[in-house]
Formats: sequence, C-alpha cells, structure tokens
Amino acid sequence: MGLIGLMVLLSCRQESWYPTEVPALWQVPHGFPVPTVPADNVPTHARWALGKKLFFDPVMSRDRTVSCASCHLPAFSFSDTVAFSKGVAGRTGTRNAPSLANVAYHPYLLREGGVATLEMQVAVPVQEHHELDDNLVLIGERLREDSLYMRMAHEAYDRDPDPYVITRAIAVFQRSLLSGDSPYDRYVAGHTGALSASQRRGMTLFFSERTNCAGCHGGFNFTYYSFSNNGLYVDYNDPGRFRLTGMEEDRALFKTPSLRNVAVTAPYMHDGSLPDLQAVIAHYRKGGAGHFRQDPRVRPLDLTDEEASDLVAFLQALTDASFLENPIFRSSP
Repeated sequence: MGLIGLMVLLSCRQESWYPTEVPALWQVPHGFPVPTVPADNVPTHARWALGKKLFFDPVMSRDRTVSCASCHLPAFSFSDTVAFSKGVAGRTGTRNAPSLANVAYHPYLLREGGVATLEMQVAVPVQEHHELDDNLVLIGERLREDSLYMRMAHEAYDRDPDPYVITRAIAVFQRSLLSGDSPYDRYVAGHTGALSASQRRGMTLFFSERTNCAGCHGGFNFTYYSFSNNGLYVDYNDPGRFRLTGMEEDRALFKTPSLRNVAVTAPYMHDGSLPDLQAVIAHYRKGGAGHFRQDPRVRPLDLTDEEASDLVAFLQALTDASFLENPIFRSSP
C-alpha cells in the first residue's frame, strides 16, 4: 500500500495528536484526551509500519510459531477467545489476555500494574516462558539477517534492528489502537437513535448510584485503572498485585479493565472463568463470593431479570465495529 493510501485508511474523524510532520496517521476519538507519547518514540509512518509487522510476525517467538497477534486478535479488540492463550510449544498462559484497545492511555501495564510504559511491556511476553519464550537480543540478531527488516529499522530509527528498535516500534503500533466510535459514543455525541430502548435503560442503570458500575468503570475508557478485588473467589490461586509488591494488602487485587468492546472479549476476569456477559452480571447481582479484600462497592444488586438484560445490552453498545473491522489493524497478506 502506498503512503497516500495508508494515510487515508489511517484517517478517522477527530483532532490529531501526532506531530504535524506525520499527517493523518492517528486521530483522537471525540471526548478523549491526548495520549502521552515518549519524547524518544514520537510516532511516524515508518515506525508504525515496522511495529505492525513485528506484532504479527512469529519471528518474535523462540520457535517462530507464535506472534503478539496470536494472543491479541484484532477482530476481538486485540484480546483472545480462550481463558488462557497458548504460547510456544503449546504452553498455556497463566492469565487471560486483555484487550489492547486504548492501551495508549494506561498509566501502567499488566494486571498487577508492574510495568510503566508500552516500550517496557513488550519485553514481558517476549521473555515469558509460557508466551513467546525468547530474548530481544536474539530476535534482533534474526532480524538483522532480513534485508526488509534492516531497511525498515533504518528508516524508522536509523539503526539496525535491536531491542531498542523492537520495543519502540511495537509500542508505536499499540498506541495507534484507539477505539471510541461505539453506539454509546455516537449517542453521547447527539445521535439519540444510536441506542435501543433497552440499551438506554441499561445505561441509566450503569451510571446510577443503585449499581455504581461507573464507580470502578468510569471515565472515557470505562476504567480508572485502580486495583481492587471484585469477589470472584473466596480463595485465589493468583496472588494478583501481591506478586509485584509483596504487600499483603495487595493480595488478590487486580487492575480494573476497560469495558470498551467488552462484548467481544469473552471469556472474562483475570482467569477467563466467566464465559459471557450474562455470567458477569450474575456475579455482580450476587454480590461476589465474599473475599476478605473484596471491594465494598461489590454488593448484592436487587435487579430484575429485565434490568440485568438491559445492562448486558448497554455493555454491547460499547462495541466499536469500525475499530474491530479496520483493515489497517489486520495482518498484511
């Protein structure tokens, strides 16, 4: 695809946040703030193209069978469709793969919040035994044997492929995964017909004090990125944030996920134990399992079956079809 064609496809509908010398690459959705971009990794077309190629290339894994996109599928908001994704040699991961939509806004990464930037985060799945099980230095050596990667790396960063280039290029691609054109967004923008009657009722419930769903899943990205326990279990196999901090008060706490495109990111929770949105709503109607660190906002909800269905309908209205179907986020043929 030529540069002009790429620029057209990458164009959306709002104000730009990239430097003026890179026109029409990404657009900030209406009502969204401008994402923060590291000074040493300003996005360009060349960096984006390199990052996309690396994201979809199994060269990133030890046995060259698994790519970043193997666990983060574009059609499912860059999440997976199974509880635990398969890594190299068929090894099963330990946590459910989260959506990457709007990951540019996350103040910290991973479910325990242990990584500060997307550039740093890339190294985690690369070296994880159950995921790509590789080494960024070795990957760089493989890429330097590829004339196309050599040319793309020099165009993007003026250096041979190495850990610096790999991590930054993939981060540039991930920052472009902006999603904010769901029926809910169109309704908020003034298109009153964008939501059905059931979805409007569900929206009212979602933002009401009665359910207080927005107490955790608020803001433009439907999360405040806080760490909490939602009472999924009485006893957790996964220590949650405790794995990072070693502090007992952080045991079984996990970062609150965004609900954007949530209807296509099943199964749910950190371990993928809830198969559908109906099961998620049922969990909150029950008020959780009563873990000793359960967030007090998780309490039994006196909802009728119709109200529960309306909440599911509203969550479905957070699906951004234009993002899920955007050809620029698919692997090149």
